[in-house]
Amino acid sequence: MKTLYKLILIAAAANCSAITVAAQNTSVLSVSDSSTIPTVIVPESFETDTKAMLEDWYLKNYTVLDTQADKRPQAEFNDDVILERLAALPTVIELPLNGPVRNMISFYANRKRQLVENMLGLSLYYMPIFEEALERHGMPNELRYLPVIESALVPTAVSKAGAAGLWQFMPPTATGLGLEINSLVDQRRDPYLSSDAAARYLKQLFNTYGDWSLAIAAYNCGPGNVNKALRRAGGGKHDFWEIYPFLPTETRGYVPAFIAANYIMNYHKEHNISPALAKRPIITDTVHVNKRVHFEQISQVLDIPMEEIRALNPQFRKDLIPGDIRPYSLVLPSLQTLAYIANEDSILNFNAKKYARRGIVEPATGAATGRDSRGEYYDEETVIYHTVARNETLTKIANKYGVTVASIRKNNKIGKTVKRGTKLKIKTVQRRYKPVAPAVDTTATTAAPDTTAAVNPIVPADSTSTVSAQPDSVSGTQQVSEAFTRTQPEAAPAAETVKPQPEVKKTETRATAPKPARKAATVTHTVKRGENLSKIAKRYGVTIAAIKRANNMAGEQIQAGQKLKIPQK
Repeated sequence: MKTLYKLILIAAAANCSAITVAAQNTSVLSVSDSSTIPTVIVPESFETDTKAMLEDWYLKNYTVLDTQADKRPQAEFNDDVILERLAALPTVIELPLNGPVRNMISFYANRKRQLVENMLGLSLYYMPIFEEALERHGMPNELRYLPVIESALVPTAVSKAGAAGLWQFMPPTATGLGLEINSLVDQRRDPYLSSDAAARYLKQLFNTYGDWSLAIAAYNCGPGNVNKALRRAGGGKHDFWEIYPFLPTETRGYVPAFIAANYIMNYHKEHNISPALAKRPIITDTVHVNKRVHFEQISQVLDIPMEEIRALNPQFRKDLIPGDIRPYSLVLPSLQTLAYIANEDSILNFNAKKYARRGIVEPATGAATGRDSRGEYYDEETVIYHTVARNETLTKIANKYGVTVASIRKNNKIGKTVKRGTKLKIKTVQRRYKPVAPAVDTTATTAAPDTTAAVNPIVPADSTSTVSAQPDSVSGTQQVSEAFTRTQPEAAPAAETVKPQPEVKKTETRATAPKPARKAATVTHTVKRGENLSKIAKRYGVTIAAIKRANNMAGEQIQAGQKLKIPQK
């Protein structure tokens, strides 16, 4: 009995040892096989609208894409083949295979084939930018595929949580890394600046954890969540796969997606996904802009499509470069950078009023409705015929008349070039001012002078009544007529008890002419640079309207050196 008991104990101990050894040798392949692990959430980049991506200006103009990618048969592959291919990639970061990784590779290779092809097309432009930033900071080259799972290489991508750009930075992280975010500029969308910031941030995370799988996980969910997962996993050194169950659900799919992105971007041909071919290389250069300039001004003067400027400069959210605040870099095709420098004045002057930012703005006085007290404004279309001179271009002609190149081409049905001697029809719109005659008040009439005197029934002896004549309003000059002292007419016969009044002597007096109205005094003011009617009015204590009346002004535009009459109270 004792012997049997000993045999059972030995067998049990051996079984426990086998289990322990098996647990220690468990491969990462078994991670996804556990029923306790929740379903992995794929990154938002998998939901990218591939049809919208095909409208990308760069993809349409610089690459040849195979729109039949989704219709090709799917290539068969197994774990042994994937393991062999992953092992052949020259990477510093470990790229193991397991269930979640296999699922992510299947997503790319089978369900997201068109997405992969679009990303291959975009990578022709973006990958060199990523590689340069990573190399500058000594980071592993395989990190260049992080934007594949973050944004599907769409620089204007914005996540549901508010992360933006190729590298999907949240605002606090971005500003902490020195990127600018405001209403006009979002440098998270700048391929160059955001790539540099991402390389610096990844370097900080690796220095914190000393493990690339944890650094990549922290890039996705933040160091706080990774630290929490490490504490829950217990003591000892851990990597991503050891703390896998304790990480946020989305992050569990992040490192597998990173491994899958490295795999599919290198082995797309083996899965019958055609590589995007470049129609022609795009070579760019930068120019520093220290003036406020709109993309349309650049587009019209240099004849560059707006879509191209936007594709190369996605960081400017409103097609406006606020260079008057601080200098910014503008990316253009290399041949156009010199053209920008040579034509900068023409660019800044094109439709300058339309894009200028006003400083002082006075409240409207009626002109906002196109009308003031003296007249009204209206737009009049004018047709001008211009004969093309030697060395004249459509851009120069358009700048001369303040119109667009597109309008000249449309009105004359011509291409991008024009021959010397060609007669062009230029349609412009001129702002006109039409004076309005003052309204006549038909209710007011000029009364004729009253030459009759009032008659009193009883007037004391020697009394007089003086009547002054009114000015003659017909002749326009003040004429003074004589005033007469008229005798009171003889009273009619009355009752016998009333004695007749004595006769009143008729006398004559001349009325005094009224003094002419005193004209309002004025002073002359010479307009200085930076002055406007509001400042001048405040200085002299008068109203803007009074200054305009004194100078017969319709609007409020004045210029330095102009002399103005200032009415005095």
